[in-house]
Parts: sequence; structure tokens; C-alpha cells
Amino acid sequence: MKHLFLSFAIFLLLGWAESIAQQKTNLELTDLFDLEYVSDPQISPDGSKIVYVRNFKDIMTDRDYSNLWIVNADGTQNRPLTQGNQRDFGPVWSPDGGKIAYRSNAQDERIKLFVFYLDTKESVALTNSANPPGAVSWSADGQQLAFTQFVPAPKKSMLSIPSKPQGAEWNEAPIFIDELNYRGDGAGYLPSGNLQIFTIGLSGGTARQRTFDDQNYGSPIWSADGQSLFFSANLHENSELEPANSEIYQLNLASGKITALTSRFGPDSSPSLSPDGKMIAYTGFDDSFQGYQVTHLYVMNTDGSGIKNLTADLDRDAGNPQWEASGKGIYFQYDEFGDTKIGHVALTGKIRTVAEGLGGLDLGRPYNAGAFTVSKNDRFAFTQGGPEHPADLAVWIGGETKRLTAVNDDLFSYRKIGQTEEIWWESSFDGKRIQGWIVTPPDFDPNKKYPFILEIHGGPFAMYGPSFAYEIQSYAAAGYVVLYTNPRGSTGYGQEFGNAIHHDYPNHDYEDLISGVDAVIEKGYIDTSNLFVTGGSGGGVLTAWIIGKTDRFKAAVVAKPVINWTSFVLHADGAAFFGKYWFGAMPWEDIENYWRRSPLSLVGNVTTPTMLLTGEKDFRTPISESEQYYTALKLQGVESAMVRIPNASHGLVNRPSMLMSKSAAILSWFNHYLDKK
Repeated sequence: MKHLFLSFAIFLLLGWAESIAQQKTNLELTDLFDLEYVSDPQISPDGSKIVYVRNFKDIMTDRDYSNLWIVNADGTQNRPLTQGNQRDFGPVWSPDGGKIAYRSNAQDERIKLFVFYLDTKESVALTNSANPPGAVSWSADGQQLAFTQFVPAPKKSMLSIPSKPQGAEWNEAPIFIDELNYRGDGAGYLPSGNLQIFTIGLSGGTARQRTFDDQNYGSPIWSADGQSLFFSANLHENSELEPANSEIYQLNLASGKITALTSRFGPDSSPSLSPDGKMIAYTGFDDSFQGYQVTHLYVMNTDGSGIKNLTADLDRDAGNPQWEASGKGIYFQYDEFGDTKIGHVALTGKIRTVAEGLGGLDLGRPYNAGAFTVSKNDRFAFTQGGPEHPADLAVWIGGETKRLTAVNDDLFSYRKIGQTEEIWWESSFDGKRIQGWIVTPPDFDPNKKYPFILEIHGGPFAMYGPSFAYEIQSYAAAGYVVLYTNPRGSTGYGQEFGNAIHHDYPNHDYEDLISGVDAVIEKGYIDTSNLFVTGGSGGGVLTAWIIGKTDRFKAAVVAKPVINWTSFVLHADGAAFFGKYWFGAMPWEDIENYWRRSPLSLVGNVTTPTMLLTGEKDFRTPISESEQYYTALKLQGVESAMVRIPNASHGLVNRPSMLMSKSAAILSWFNHYLDKK
């Protein structure tokens, strides 16, 4: 009887333990440090193996790290090639599939170029320079590599400053600036120098510099015979004032002569050499200074002749061109209706879709970014995203897609996430069909009422999609229903839809967004007394615009916004671009239009409690924009606050805690004004 009782007790204990193990809780803000994702999938030339980057975070050092992993194309033998709290990235297979070039700071804090030998499992550092190498390409014989690297140059100054007396303690010398582009978001104040092209052999030693002028060169690829390099760059004399006018060039390695292969006005980039070495595929468009212009896929002979637009009939952006092994067509990726796809275009111009579901590369917000590579036998490795998980590794073989990794199953085994539902509606302005996604809290009950957040993407020429997003899921975990959407101006819907805000932003994207709010409210589960709105960058612009138009939102968070278009155009990095493309005139030439489209012009209407949030080292939408709006709100007597994130640039992803702090700050503000019934 004792044994029977003991067995019964053990049975109950095991059952209780199993039920506890199966209980899941909502996602927590600190779970960001446990989220991983796959990037840069590189399939071997024979299609048998895939090397990829596995990205992870460390909560103690507050750093992003990454290692290289390798897996067979059938999903077997998934294992690490590198290990440790370091940054290993940018893998590239050698043509024979026996070696992998990559970049890493494994030896010290400096990024170096390494080659991993698959036969001996050894890794060798080829470079040891103070500045990191850029993207790498192999020569056809697998004996040399080409890459770009920053080369410092002495800073010229016309200032004649007296020397300090010996032993005197003076302030640091004045900094003389005479360039238009003197700082960049994420880079800070730019050092004097340029990106130059280098080559190096497998024996290592000193890399050989191949270009020497004061221009910036793009990542090179090799010609079939190894005698020259092809690359994209803007080498025009007026490159500062016309930054989008790049060309495809050829560099003869013996003579050093550089020849332009394209000449039209507009960006030409991403050169890809055909298998027979006779043609180049590349992307670009004829620049007409529109805010959004569809990027097409072109081919030409390697001497620049025979240029042909292969995707003239595709009203979508073509990118990442990669030749099929037969040389009869080119694979590329494009965005459509929130999804990223692999397409194929024959040299005849016939287009078809090969695979769908690429994505998952943006961990914070649901920007649907993805990547792929193709083998010589037309197998594909790509990042597979979705609303349930960040990017994992997937393979496409013979028409079948197989997911090979599930790097977050450990976390999701005990955490619940919100469910994502697609929704379409018509804009109240002109009836345009607008796409969006609703994310509901875990354990959602449609018979209950929930507070609501409208979250708006930046860009404004960008695309959200059905992707897992830490920020969105953190709001859902806190009990909010979230709507995110692609209003007019978003990409993935064609040039007419994208250019619906050309020289008219912000404006009627307001009706697109508010119509979406109304469409979700019609579902019956939204507490209309608890509506909130937020967005970052372009979404910050629209958030400020919305609260200047309506008082229906309980509170707002305006993140890294543009508030005054005049100060922005003259203060942000990329000064030569914004005024020319987004306005068509400089501020002093069109004062009325700049002011009419500035959210600051509507600040007198604002009554919504508003928090500003920006990184202190944001040079894309400088924090001075937030400071202007904050001061204006205070002078208007509006409940307002400002959150400054130290050391953060525009993306707020310099360190993981920055992204976590952003989400926590937004939830803190909304929860403060939430009417808890």
C-alpha cells in the first residue's frame, strides 16, 4: 500500500511539474537580451552547405555579438564555426567551396579579414590594419580577395593658430570644417579620408592599395580573368551636391585606369558578374528628383555596351541581383504588400516569383528586411521571417521551402506573444486601399475592451510587414492592441502609391492612418477612451502631425522626429538630398511650403500629453528638432516631457539597452495616462 501511495504521489508531482513547465507568461522587456536572429545566409557554390551569421546579445556587457554557423542544406549537422562574445560577420565562400572569408574582432577589438579553411578547420587573419575592411569578394581562381578600407588623410586647414608656450595648458585646437558632409548618423563627425580599394593574397601580408584619390569607392567584384575590378561609386566632381549620381566603373589592376561603364544621371549600383564573365547585372533608375523612384534591374556587357532594363514592366524595387548558373537569367529580391520575395527575370524580360516569406532582419520594428543567396545549382538560402519569430535560416530546393533553424524556440517555450492579423481599409481622403496589421495581446478575448496604440513607420519611403517586432510585441504584452500600417508613401505598392506624398508629406497620410484606427475600432474590442499614438523618425513626424489635427488620442510619444523642415534640411546629415528630393527647393526659396508641412506649425492646436524621445547623437533627425517641439509644447501649457537617450544615434540600436529603454519609456508614458477601469 505504501508503494502504491508513493507511486501515486510521484505521478501527481510529475503532472504538476509538467503543467508548470507548460505555463507561459507574457514577453518581458528584458527578454530582448535573449532574442536571437539569423543574418547573411551564404549557400556554398555546390548548394550542399550554408554558412550564416547567428546574432545574439549579452545582458551584462550590453553588447551585440555574432558567430558563424554552418549547416547542411538538408538541415543536418548544424554547428558553430566560431564561438565567443565577439563579432564575426560577412561570410563569403571561395569559388571552390573550400574556404570562407569573413570579418571578425575575435583577436582584439579591431575588425580584421579572416579566411577559414574547411579542410583543416583553421582560421587565419589576413589583415592587421587600424581600420576595418569592408565587404569582401574572391577572385575567380580563389587566390585573391578585394575589399574597401578607410584610408585617413591629413586634414587641411586655412587657420593659422599661434603655437602654445611650452608647458602651457590650452584648449584643444579649433576644428576646421569646409566639407558639406562633415558628419553622419552613427558615425559622428567624420574623420578626414576616404574609402579606397585594396587587394590581398591568401598568404596575407600587406594589402595592396589600388585607388588613391579623394573619392569614396564602393565594394569591388572581380572580372573573370582577374585583371580588373568592377565597383559602384560616385566619382563625379559635384558628388557632394548630387550624392545619388553613382556609376558602375572598371578598374584595370595593371594600369590603375578607371573607366566609367554607365553614364546616365541617377544611381547605378550592386554590380554582379555573369557566370561566363561577359555581362554585368546592376540596379538603378533615371533620377527625376522624385521622393520615391522604383529601382530597376539592368544588364550590360562588361565594356558598358548593350544596356537593357529587364524589369521595366515590374512596378517594384529590384535589388540584390544574382545570376543563375546558366547565365540566362538573374534572381533578385523585391517587396510587395508587406512581403519580401525572390524573383527571377530572364534576359528576355520574362519575370516570375520563385520564393516568398523573406524577412525578419529588423528586431525592433516590423520593417520586412530579408536576404538570400543562390548556388550554382539554383538552390537558395534565405532569412525567413514572420510574425511568430525573428529571422531564421531557410532553404529553397526544387520548389520546396524548408526552415532549418529555430533560434528562439528556447525563449518562446515559456513566453507568449501577441497574434498578428492582416487588415485592409479605404482611406477617407480618396478611397486608396491601405494595408496594415493588428497585433492583439496574448490570451486575447474579442469580447473585452482593450487600450489601443497606433504605431507609425519611418522613412517615410519604407515598408512594414507581417514580421516579429520586439517593440510591437512589448506593447501587446502590456495589454495593448497595436495597429501598424503602410500609409501612402510606403514602398512595396508601386511608384504611384509611393509618390502619393511627393512634395506633399505629411498631409493625406493622416487620413490613411485615422481611417485605419476607425477600421480597428469597428471590430468592437477597442476602448475608445484609451487611444494612444507613437512613431519614430518619419513616424515621429506623423505622430506630431496627428496630434496637431485631432485630440482623440489620450497621449502620444513623438520619437526622433522632424518638427521644423527648415532646420532639419540645414542640420541633418545628407543635406544635399532632402531639400532637393522632398521639397524641390531650398528653404529660403519656398518658405511657405516648408512651414506648411512642418508639425511645428500646428503646435498651437495640441492638447494631447506628449513625450519626445531621441538619441543624443542622432544626426539624421537631430535632437534639436525634439528640443524645439518640447519647448513649444511647454510654452503652450501642454503636458509634456523629453527623454534623451545618451550615446544613441538615429536607430537607437548602438547597444541593446537603448532599444529596451525606448520601449520602456513609451509604455511608461502611455501607462501613466491609461484610464484603468
